[in-house]
Amino acid sequence: CRTSPDRDCQGDRYGAAGERSVSQGNREASGSARRFRGPAYAGPGGSDPRARAAVVELGLLGANVNGFIETVGSTTHLYYDQPEYRPFWAAIEKLGVPFYLHPRNPFFDDMPFFDGHPWLTYASWAYALETAMHALRLMCGGLFDDHPRLQMVLGHLGERIPFDLWRADNVLQKNPRGLPAKQTLRTYMQTNVHVSTSGQFHDPPLHLTIREMGVERVLFSIDYPYESMEQGSTWFDQAELSDAERLAIGRTNAVSLFGLELS
Repeated sequence: CRTSPDRDCQGDRYGAAGERSVSQGNREASGSARRFRGPAYAGPGGSDPRARAAVVELGLLGANVNGFIETVGSTTHLYYDQPEYRPFWAAIEKLGVPFYLHPRNPFFDDMPFFDGHPWLTYASWAYALETAMHALRLMCGGLFDDHPRLQMVLGHLGERIPFDLWRADNVLQKNPRGLPAKQTLRTYMQTNVHVSTSGQFHDPPLHLTIREMGVERVLFSIDYPYESMEQGSTWFDQAELSDAERLAIGRTNAVSLFGLELS
């Protein structure tokens, strides 16, 4: 599926242009279903009728949310934990399909620590910083308490969340500061979240993620065209995994999550 960061329909400002981009992108994706299948663009409006149409009528396999939404006005960006998106999440849960939270750059005007350090923008660091924060907002805000069957997919072995999972839960349990979530982050990561290996072709973070989340929560992915198919495939074929783990990560976890009908 097409998930070009910052230039697809979720990168458009909320309005008619964004709505048209969503519809066009979903039609293009459905036209490639014989060879490739993937999630539908959720779009700037978070429209639950459109999400239903993309899944039921076009045969797409979930929702692709490209980070926050740019808006015009005093609030320049919206996140999907905000109350106006609960009908959208209810629709996705009812459809029984996952949603993929795709990275995008944060607004650097709000983050002066990036000034003069362009090498830390995009995939090297900024993507994970932005996407992890968005995912944590969804978990901490009680989204998965209200919609316990929702399944979120994160790339890059969880945008570094598995590494800090124990510390975050430990601090939040001692000082929750009004935290709405009813469960620990670990519970959500092991119940409502899946992660892919996209752009993380290294055994130690893979093994840590398996230990923290369970092998059934990990999906093989490359992140093409930003990463090399050859590099990712060669690494995965040689990674220190049992045959059962390799089969689960490389095939059966995705078949189960996306409800693939394979002969």
